[in-house]
Amino acid sequence: MERFKAAFINEIEKIYKKKKAIVLVIISLVVIALGQLMITGVRIGLGVRGASSTEFPILVLSVFVNTILPLFVALVSIDMFAGEFSQNTMKIIITRPVTRLKLFSAKIAAVAFFAILNLLVVMILSTLTGFLFNSVSVTAAGLIRIVVSYLITLIPVVTLALIIIFFANIFRSGAASFFLVIILFVVFKVMEFVFPQYSSLFITSMLNWYNLWLADVLPFGKILRQLLIMSGYAIMFFTAGYYLFDKKDL
Repeated sequence: MERFKAAFINEIEKIYKKKKAIVLVIISLVVIALGQLMITGVRIGLGVRGASSTEFPILVLSVFVNTILPLFVALVSIDMFAGEFSQNTMKIIITRPVTRLKLFSAKIAAVAFFAILNLLVVMILSTLTGFLFNSVSVTAAGLIRIVVSYLITLIPVVTLALIIIFFANIFRSGAASFFLVIILFVVFKVMEFVFPQYSSLFITSMLNWYNLWLADVLPFGKILRQLLIMSGYAIMFFTAGYYLFDKKDL
């Protein structure tokens, strides 16, 4: 466990030394500011109420989890595997007294930590922004909905990261991995609209899983179904990704 912990801390340090987290926070701030300006403009110009203080963070989450967060999760995931293999820095890591399974798991845990930390930062910033511009509409139930929506979003994001990591272990080139992942992400997004009856099977649609938790009456059947599908994806791609990682020649 100590070796896993050391590997995990090392991976976290590498992520934040490359400043990706800072860039992501800055972009998130811009998105939040632009979103609030648009809502304020609509409210003033057209006399429309716009989003309440507890609705605004959910709107931000919808944009964040379908565009910015997957992009940076892909960058971090690919950099941890294909990037390190292409730069020959993986040799140094492998020589440390830690098994490949623990190292692989530590890298995934670091990606999950990166994702949840950024989700929490965006949640806090968007909630504070909504509160500042419309404090009257704040409710305890609304705040609980916000927290739940952001926290449970980690599950599909980590599942997506495992799929990305699988492809990152196929190629030695980080650029090739990133290009393929972007193409697949766009293709799946398009297929959601072309084949709506099968959209619940695509991991890209599961990024909006939090919407099921916002219903007045929770659809437990749909929630469980998507959870099982994501679990299946996670198990398959974790196993396949680790197999490729373990068999890679340095």
